[in-house]
Amino acid sequence: MSVSTENFLKVIYMQQKLISANIKLGKIAAVLNITNAAATDMAKKLAARKLVNYTKYKPLTLTQKGNEIALNVIRKHRLWESFLYETLNLSLHEIHREAEILEHLTSDFLADKISKYLGNPSTDPHGDPIPAINGKIIPDKTQLLLSEASAGHNYTVCRLSGIEEEFFDFCSSNHITVGSIIWIAKQYSVNKMTEIKIKTDKILLNYEFANLIYVKQVQNKKI
Repeated sequence: MSVSTENFLKVIYMQQKLISANIKLGKIAAVLNITNAAATDMAKKLAARKLVNYTKYKPLTLTQKGNEIALNVIRKHRLWESFLYETLNLSLHEIHREAEILEHLTSDFLADKISKYLGNPSTDPHGDPIPAINGKIIPDKTQLLLSEASAGHNYTVCRLSGIEEEFFDFCSSNHITVGSIIWIAKQYSVNKMTEIKIKTDKILLNYEFANLIYVKQVQNKKI
């Protein structure tokens, strides 16, 4: 399976999981930094191979086989992130960048060895779920987006789903890490902003940023 094919399928899978899911060809092309014409050509080729469901002007969807391939790539990506974070102490952005390369060079055999070496983790250092060897992901339904958390309550950060270096730099600078406890001070419904308190600092996050952070409610004791 070529790198371009794996990336195309992975991006479709990842896009359809976003809160503002957009799996139209134009969006896929933008994420992959290719032309719309190149994306259309790839979609047609993968449709012929029964990996993608393609209809002109309609959002793309994955076939069962396409979905399996995407999850297999994601499994390898997140296992490498876990390995690099645990063994080489790379940053959250660095492990993502390197895993983008290594995911395409890894056999199923090696992925399974990495998983066993790490104790078969269920999540990566960002808190993202790692697909099981059978390709299944069991979602944690107790998690919710930070933008949906109720004001006046304590939450623990359980997932940072951004990919940009600036996102991780901001989180690191403001002590927003997986496992951090934050207090939701206020939700601004009109301006769509979330005010949180972490340690002694108050931080105001916009809607897009808050939608990259997943949290889970904990004992209601103000910090």
